[in-house]
Amino acid sequence: MQILDGKLLSEQIKAELAIEVDQLKLEGKKVPHLVAVLVGDNPASEVYVSNKIRSCEQTGFRSTLIRRNADISQVALLQIVHDLNNDPEIDGFIVQLPLPKHINEEKITLAIDPKKDVDGFHPVNFGRMAQGLPAFLPATPYGILEILRRNNIETAGKHCVVVGRSNIVGTPISILLSRKGFDCTVTLTHSRTKDLAGEVRRADIIVAAIGIPNFIKGDWVKEGAVVIDVGINRIVDTTKKSGFKLVGDVDFDAVAPKCSYITPVPGGVGAMTVTALLMNTMKANQKEIYS
Repeated sequence: MQILDGKLLSEQIKAELAIEVDQLKLEGKKVPHLVAVLVGDNPASEVYVSNKIRSCEQTGFRSTLIRRNADISQVALLQIVHDLNNDPEIDGFIVQLPLPKHINEEKITLAIDPKKDVDGFHPVNFGRMAQGLPAFLPATPYGILEILRRNNIETAGKHCVVVGRSNIVGTPISILLSRKGFDCTVTLTHSRTKDLAGEVRRADIIVAAIGIPNFIKGDWVKEGAVVIDVGINRIVDTTKKSGFKLVGDVDFDAVAPKCSYITPVPGGVGAMTVTALLMNTMKANQKEIYS
């Protein structure tokens, strides 16, 4: 069993991006500029955005944080999006989700210019991705692809089972892994799948993204499977100073001994998500997707 160290890989990629930024500076060109819009004080969002800002600093990207109170109106937030769309100094931006309940997340997402949608959530980018066209990929699926590719994990002809069908992870990764270059045969499962355990047992590659702690059990996984655990769940742990610990959607202790490869939680897919966002921002800066 080999641990797929997302944290180490993210540091390697950020070092590569830093070299690219140094070259841009040397040539007198604009360095990538990423903006994060944070509404309210959701603790998880605070952590995620602070990680983005720190990663920008590590790579030499410019970063800007626009912070607004939770009572901001939808009209005011849409105006911020409009202004960012039309600011030529900004390569890409994200509006951190979730948003307060009085704001329609779909309207905000649709208002973002696809050319600056480095989160890869806009339907234009999703549609381009589904058709195999150049697109900004959703950050978590993009991170998963990089973990597989850079660890030289064989995917062609393999049977991949994705557990969870969200628009952010499950559905896009099921499409991406079936495309040329990865060439998996993919089964997309979810909470209504009959005999879910039986479906997972047939998998050469498992992508667990259902959001339930320790959901994938040891006897669900065949010997030698590759397991990608997307889940980040807090569970009570009185031995910790914080009172909780982070676990994935996979019962790591039971599953890991049977795997050929497995991502840990924390330090696996989550570490790569922010890095994938930076990779998208560099692509936006270089106009690799949209000229």
